[in-house]
Amino acid sequence: MRKKALITGASRGIGEALAKALAKEGYDLVLVCRRSGEKMNILQEELKARYGIDCRAVLSDVSDPDQVERLFAQTGDVDVLINNAAISYVGLLTDMSVKEWRQVIDTNLNSLFYTCKYAVPGMVCRKSGKIINVSSVWGNAGASMEVAYSAAKGGVNSFTKALAKELAPSNIQVNAVAFGVIDTEMNACFSEEEKLALREEIPADRLGTAEEAAEMILKVLEAPSYLTGQVITMDGGWI
Repeated sequence: MRKKALITGASRGIGEALAKALAKEGYDLVLVCRRSGEKMNILQEELKARYGIDCRAVLSDVSDPDQVERLFAQTGDVDVLINNAAISYVGLLTDMSVKEWRQVIDTNLNSLFYTCKYAVPGMVCRKSGKIINVSSVWGNAGASMEVAYSAAKGGVNSFTKALAKELAPSNIQVNAVAFGVIDTEMNACFSEEEKLALREEIPADRLGTAEEAAEMILKVLEAPSYLTGQVITMDGGWI
């Protein structure tokens, strides 16, 4: 029987690459994003045709608890939950509005509570399940001009460690992967000169790719069950 994985933020970047990687491995998929419905439908049909899996694309804003409740009412239990949805804000803290702060925290951190609240009971019942939270090196080190994002990802790391302890007796693994600079649309706000400056700081002398990030997440999924409560860093030796 194939396992079912739910991926948030699945319409682009790491989420899209991960959907392709998991489909190739034979996972049935629930692909979730907030507004890229047409793109998601194309990806859904592509993965179903190529790999013969069951794949559903669902529009849902995971920063909204009511929408997450409806999402899980539609999709039912999942074996794997990948919390990947994220937004960023680059700018001075004092220029940030309360609404913008809440949007970053709701999307990057509170959404983990909402999705886990509905995914975990089925996992506990089956005594099996894996949760992977996509984090960032800024959750470890903090970044100037990205205070809200850093705070949210720091929360993701602590959330991961605490929930892993809570769920370990039920044979459920909870881990996070903290990525460095991955070449995705989220980083489109940076100019080529800024990206070059970033690259010069990274010992690997390049940005990571979404496909590499997906491969790392897949390796964590396939790791022995004794691996839990970890925040694994993948950043080209940067931080």
